[in-house]
Amino acid sequence: MSKGKVGNAVESLGEYLKEQRVTARLSLRQLAEQAGVSNPYLSQIERGLRKPSADVLQQIAKALRISAEQLYIRAGIVSPEDGVGGSVEIAVLNDTGLTERQKQSLLDVYSSFLALNSAQSPDESTTPS
Repeated sequence: MSKGKVGNAVESLGEYLKEQRVTARLSLRQLAEQAGVSNPYLSQIERGLRKPSADVLQQIAKALRISAEQLYIRAGIVSPEDGVGGSVEIAVLNDTGLTERQKQSLLDVYSSFLALNSAQSPDESTTPS
């Protein structure tokens, strides 16, 4: 059975996190403690078995002293393609006043608007209704 886009993103994220952790000379236990997540959960993320939330990615990024945005891209939360929408997506993900569910809902709506606009001709997308 082949993995879908999300499965590949999670696996790539896990490999990247492990590489960053080893480079930072942190044990799995040390990183888990610094990021405020359980050791087994972090292990599952590194092995590509779990997809962490944006908040967990932010905590891990802070502990590793790396860019949270890079982790969002590797997790498939933010798309680097053409630079479209990245800043909006990152702003939503970093908003501490929203729950994870609210963040995901906003990102889904935003993504659907982008898809709709790209499917329309340039004249249609700029004409007010």
